[in-house]
Amino acid sequence: MGSIYQSIEILSKEKGIDPQIVIDAVKDAMLVAARKHFRTTEDLIADFNGATGALEIFGVRQVVADVQDPGKEIGLTEAHRLDPAVEIGSVMRFPKPTDSLGRISAQTAKQVILQKVREAERETVYSEFSSRVGELVNCTIKRMEGQDLVCDLGKTEARLPKKEQSKLENFSVGDRARCVIKSVEKAGKNAGVIVSRAAPELVMRLFEQEVPEIYDNTVVIKGCAREAGERTKIAVLSRDRDVDCVGACVGMKGMRVQSIIRELRGEKIDIIEYSDDPVVFATHALSPAKISRVSIVTGADKHMEVIVDDTQLSLAIGKKGQNVRLAAKLLGWKIDIKSEEEKRQEVESAMSALVPTGAPVSVLMMHDLSGAIVDKLATAGVGTIEKLGSMTPEELEAIEGIDPQTIEKIFAAVNSYYGQFEETPPAQTAEIIAEAVPESVNGEVAVEQHAAAEDAAPADQSGAGEELVTDAAFAHLSVAPSELAEAPHAVSSVVEGEFDTMKDSENAG
Repeated sequence: MGSIYQSIEILSKEKGIDPQIVIDAVKDAMLVAARKHFRTTEDLIADFNGATGALEIFGVRQVVADVQDPGKEIGLTEAHRLDPAVEIGSVMRFPKPTDSLGRISAQTAKQVILQKVREAERETVYSEFSSRVGELVNCTIKRMEGQDLVCDLGKTEARLPKKEQSKLENFSVGDRARCVIKSVEKAGKNAGVIVSRAAPELVMRLFEQEVPEIYDNTVVIKGCAREAGERTKIAVLSRDRDVDCVGACVGMKGMRVQSIIRELRGEKIDIIEYSDDPVVFATHALSPAKISRVSIVTGADKHMEVIVDDTQLSLAIGKKGQNVRLAAKLLGWKIDIKSEEEKRQEVESAMSALVPTGAPVSVLMMHDLSGAIVDKLATAGVGTIEKLGSMTPEELEAIEGIDPQTIEKIFAAVNSYYGQFEETPPAQTAEIIAEAVPESVNGEVAVEQHAAAEDAAPADQSGAGEELVTDAAFAHLSVAPSELAEAPHAVSSVVEGEFDTMKDSENAG
């Protein structure tokens, strides 16, 4: 027991914890072992002997006038025999032999000490690294536990889970890696420090190291979205109008960004200029695609719509939606990308939905349908003649205020409406022709007009002669207007016969 104090000091320095924490852990372990060994109900305490450096265990009893519990109390008379200076209420300590503690007691003490030391070590690690979350650290791969890697941070170990590793990277034991502290867990299965190579903070810390303008806050990183091993989008803003934020991050001939790309094993990086205007920022974030226009659907829900040319749609969306997904993460907005053709079709569909197809049912008022019936149909949701024409009599009778007589009126009006679009019958054609050429069938008037025109027209005007020939042909018609109305087809045959006669006479002349 004499060397236990030196062992505690060595353990404290190795684990980086306070020696008093280890001493308290050893005291608790010895008390647990002593209670199991002595099987007593009296109170026990443990203490270190400063002179010898040994751990001592004592039984504690209180001095009382009347003893009720002999295991925890001692009478005044008996106490005076041991120590004449004690009084009622004093506490007396009785040493217990520690040499008699067996193997089982020692094993129990060992388990308690290890548990207490482990808890103290976790507390120390948490207090040291909890304030360093997001910090870039250099570590060495110490060992592999399944798909996870255990890294050495110097004072403690950190875990690099599989999900926090880049797809492009493979590490071996002894490799050095730069990681960012992802989180610090105080208890649980993953207690300790968790580091990451896939977090966006790693790219931000690397830019802070490589770009002096970011380190001195001339250029500020406003956001970063990353899919580890594929692509990263980082938004930067310059506080000095004379400093180009994108150019500062790229560096001369791309030297600064290329060193970061090498560290990330060839991961693509898009450096974007930040803007407070979400429309402008979205245009930059969706690069390299060229955006036609951006419209905000709802500002409260952070929802925007982006229209691109048909040839730029696949570029704006990216491979498996990667480009628009990273842009949405960077902006914090929901982004809907549509091509010009899709938007045009959407607008046409919306317009067609606003404008009802077909003629309104009110048109039937021009076909002897009363306004009251039209109002009843409109109230029942029958707004167009097409819908009305497709309804059965039973469906119409189901409408309030519509009886069989009304249904007949409705069908008559609908038939009248559609009848005006049918082909014009032959009788109406004859009437139209008779009204169009009434004077042509009057022989005397036609002859006088022909004679006057023949005297007035010069002989060399062929065009006028053709018109006079037509008039003369009509002058020789022997069909009365009443006969035209009865036999309209005879008109065309007579006219054709007269034209043939005129042509034959001209050829003979």
